[in-house]
Amino acid sequence: MSLHNKDTGFLGENKAAEYLINRGYTILYRNWRYKHLEIDIIAHKGNCLHIIEVKTRRSSAYGFPEQHIDAKKMQHLKNGAALFQYQYPIWQQLQFDVIAIQLYTENKWDLFMIEDVYF
Repeated sequence: MSLHNKDTGFLGENKAAEYLINRGYTILYRNWRYKHLEIDIIAHKGNCLHIIEVKTRRSSAYGFPEQHIDAKKMQHLKNGAALFQYQYPIWQQLQFDVIAIQLYTENKWDLFMIEDVYF
């Protein structure tokens, strides 16, 4: 992954975290990893654990950000969530969410949250 892409992803994850905090979520982890699995944001609101994939793009030339989550990524999220719940069995309620961010400039962007994604 190029430095430009990492910068874009980092900026998007910061905006996503700010968005979630402003809506009453508590961020537990950012970029949680276990071996080859990674979850962008793990947060909770009330008794529900949220596994959140953040997709950020600077151009829509190849589609919207949320369209770039493939079956392999979804399987990695499910596997990561299962491992996280195994490590922290207190979390019984689980929800998968997607935050898609289209960046125009550092100060201008669109953010779209898809809650309770089922795959």
